[in-house]
Amino acid sequence: MVLDYYKLREQAFGVTPDARYLFLSPTHREALGCLFCGIELGRGFVALIATPGMGKTTLLLQALRQLRNNPKTIFLFQTICTPVDLLQALLAELGREPRGSLTEMQSMLNELLVEYARSGKRLVVAIDEAQNLDDSVLEMVRLLSNFETSREKLIHIILSGQPQLAERIASPALEQLRQRISVIARLEPFSPEETALYIDHRMRTAGYSFEAPLFTSEALALIAQFSKGVPRNVNNLCFNALSLGYALKRKTVDGDIIREVVADLDLDRFPRQSSLVVGPNERALPQIPTFLSTAPAPSMAARRFPKIAMVIAILLFMCWPLFKSHRWLSPTAAAHVNHGASPLIAAEGSRSGANQGAQPVAPAEAVVQGDSLVPTIVAAVPPSPSASQAPQLVSRASTIRVTPGRTLRGICVENFGKCNPELLEQIYKLNPRLSDPDHIEPGQNIRIPPSPLAQSTTQQQGSASLRERGTQ
Repeated sequence: MVLDYYKLREQAFGVTPDARYLFLSPTHREALGCLFCGIELGRGFVALIATPGMGKTTLLLQALRQLRNNPKTIFLFQTICTPVDLLQALLAELGREPRGSLTEMQSMLNELLVEYARSGKRLVVAIDEAQNLDDSVLEMVRLLSNFETSREKLIHIILSGQPQLAERIASPALEQLRQRISVIARLEPFSPEETALYIDHRMRTAGYSFEAPLFTSEALALIAQFSKGVPRNVNNLCFNALSLGYALKRKTVDGDIIREVVADLDLDRFPRQSSLVVGPNERALPQIPTFLSTAPAPSMAARRFPKIAMVIAILLFMCWPLFKSHRWLSPTAAAHVNHGASPLIAAEGSRSGANQGAQPVAPAEAVVQGDSLVPTIVAAVPPSPSASQAPQLVSRASTIRVTPGRTLRGICVENFGKCNPELLEQIYKLNPRLSDPDHIEPGQNIRIPPSPLAQSTTQQQGSASLRERGTQ
C-alpha cells in the first residue's frame, strides 16, 4: 500500500545488502578500490573497518562481484568459535567433508588450494564481523596466509569488522597478523549533502518518478542530523517516515513527520522540543535520541536505581504498621540484664545511685507472673509528699508476664473483673511503649494498676496514719 501510494516499484529503504542500492560516497569508493586492488594484486590480507550500519557487508559483496576471472569466493558470517570451526567451514564450502584432526584438515585444505592454483583459479575468503573472533581463530587465519607458492598466495583473506577489530589487531599478541595486513580500508559517515544524494539514489533505484519532491529540504536536514550520516539510520528514518506519511495521507514528507518518527523510534524517552535550532526562522528540533547517538548510555546501575528506590519506599510504607507496633526494647531484655529483677528495680536503682539521700525503699509488693500467679518480690519507690496520684499508681503497680494466648483485655478482666476505657487508659500510662492493645507478645511484662482490694487497703492504711498523726 505504501509503495502504491508513493508510486514505487519496490521498497527503497530495505535492510538487505542489495548491491543495486549501494551508494558510493568518496570514502565508500576509496574503500571499494582498496579491497579490489588488494585482492587483484595478491596482497594476501585486506581489512575493512567501519562502525555498525555503514554498509560494510554490501560493499564487501560488491568487491567480490567485481573480481576478474571469477575466482572461488567464500563468505563466512556465521559464528566461528574455534580454529576447528574455521577449517570445517572452509572445507564444507569447498565441497569436502571435514574430518580428522586439526592437522589433517589443514593438510586437506592445502591440497585443495594447490589444485586450485594448478587450474589457474584463486580462492578468496571474506570473514564478516571479524571483531568477534577469538585470538586463537585469528591466529589460525594468519597461518592460512602461509599457504603459498614461490610466486603467489594460494588464499586471499578479507577481514571485515567494527573498530574493535582494529584494536584487536593492534594488540601485541597479534603482532604477526598485523604485519601481514597490507591494506586497511575504512568507511566514514555521510555528510548532509551525501545523505540527500543517498536518499535520492535509493528512491530512483526503487522507481520514484520525482514529479514532486518526496522529502522537503527541512526533512532532509533533519534526517542528516539525526542519522549522524550512518546509512542504516537513514534507512530506518526514511522507511518510518514514508509509513507515517501514508497513514497521514501526505504526498510529501516534511519536518513534522521526521520529528514524529524520531520520537516514535526512541520510544518517547526524549521530549519533542529542544533548544537545537536549524535556523533563525525555523522550528526547534528535538534532542538526538540515544539509539542514534554515539554518547555512552547510562550504566545498568544508574538505570535501575530509581526502580530500586521506588520498591524500597513501597515496602517501607506497607511494613510501617508492623515496625511501629513492635517493641524493640522489651522489658524482658532489661529483666535479663538485671538478673531477673523487675525493670522498675533497675530504673529506680539507677536513680537512687545518682541521687544522694534518696528516700528508703518501701516494703516489697507481690507481682503476678503470668497464669501461674507465682508472686515475686519487686521493690517500689514510695512517692514524695508532693507527688500526684499518677506517680502513686506507678509505685504501687503490679507486673504481669504475658503467656501465649493471653490478651490485654483478658488480663484486665482477670485482675479487675471488668475492662473499661478508664482502666485501659491507666494501663497505657503505665506502659508507654504499648501502642497496640491487640498485639502483645509472650514473655512481655505488662504493668497494671493496683486492684480495687489493694486500693482500699492502701486508703485504710492512709486513714489510720492520719488518725495516728492527729492523735499525736
